Amino acid sequence: MTALETALTRDAKIEVPLICGAMYPCSNWELVAAVSAAGGIGIIQPISLTFVGKQDFREALRAIRSVTDKPIGMNVLTEKSSKVYLERMSNWLDIALDEGVRFFVTSLGNPKWIVDRVTPFGGIVYHDITERKWALIAKKAGVHGLIAVNNRAGGHAGQKSPQELLAELGDLGLPVVAAGGIGDEQAFVDVLRMGYAGAQLGTRFIATTECKAHADYKAAILKAQAADIVLTDKLSGVPVSVIQTPYIRKVGTKAGPLARILLKNPRTKHYMRMFYSLQSAWKLREAQNRGSAYQEYFQAGKSVQGIEKVEPAGEIVRRYAEAAAKG
Repeated sequence: MTALETALTRDAKIEVPLICGAMYPCSNWELVAAVSAAGGIGIIQPISLTFVGKQDFREALRAIRSVTDKPIGMNVLTEKSSKVYLERMSNWLDIALDEGVRFFVTSLGNPKWIVDRVTPFGGIVYHDITERKWALIAKKAGVHGLIAVNNRAGGHAGQKSPQELLAELGDLGLPVVAAGGIGDEQAFVDVLRMGYAGAQLGTRFIATTECKAHADYKAAILKAQAADIVLTDKLSGVPVSVIQTPYIRKVGTKAGPLARILLKNPRTKHYMRMFYSLQSAWKLREAQNRGSAYQEYFQAGKSVQGIEKVEPAGEIVRRYAEAAAKG
């Protein structure tokens, strides 16, 4: 078995054990296609395609297929926050299966309903987790692998290091993919050497020519260092990794006293999370579309430390693959 042949490459039927993670609002179809065409696997994010990209979901999938016939994946948020949302996500899932998607990355909540839906089609499900207790729920649900989100990740980061996560998940008998802090080839090689089945990258792929994020967003990633990444719970009600801009310094990173009380109350936390989700969706879309004209939030992880230029996504995949092949 070569350094590039892992449980992830076998499950996803890809050549390079590298995932371009789903990113709201940055997962445009061109980026997904470029990563998959190069031998990794791009993950489609339905809300990014339809809400930000203003595309019909099926047409976006077919646009990807016009570029590459290699495997792509789909991100499915498992949380059943509302009947309308669940119906919409279920419909997108049916379309994806109909269009030949067979690899799924789930996050939030119990993924059993997705596993049950895709298994008859030969679907493979990897679930995002930040600690062992969520991994145990996912394993019971029948997932095929885990994506371990560590404390260097962008977005909703975990609290543990890559080493700590792998140590507490290693006895579960499932492939584990590292997510967070992988901004250069050496970091990719390092996680494979640790025993991870692959790596999921997000921030690195925002700084690509195919990503439709605003040039100011990409420039902020190139300028930032790991120490500039801070956690804020003002975006979604739970800690999210963002670049510390002058705006972030001004408004702070902690939700107000009333918001914290409402987020902890079993009767009100659902509504607060929904409020935050709608608010953050708008803010993040504005950050992508208006760049420095809208300076509130640029999501990014500590992998900014290794990102030095904007380049084609396929070039990143090929360079990482070459580094891993050399060991």
